[in-house]
Amino acid sequence: MPRRRCRRRIGFFPEGRYVRFGGMGFGEEVVLGFDEVEAIRLKDLLGFPQEEAAKVMGVSQPTFHRILKEARRKVADALVN
Repeated sequence: MPRRRCRRRIGFFPEGRYVRFGGMGFGEEVVLGFDEVEAIRLKDLLGFPQEEAAKVMGVSQPTFHRILKEARRKVADALVN
């Protein structure tokens, strides 16, 4: 049985529910979790060092790195595909 996921501190909740790229047709949906949006906001938008951003979210640095890596993969997939 996997270990229970620890609570992550989220300091920002986006107003919109989703962002759509392209024309009127709907492609495959790419969903970012609130923790992934927060990781991108802290690291890429606000420029926090990774260790500091991890402390703000209340997770370890390796966990923050995994969250950020997955969020960036999803954003790249949404932009390219």
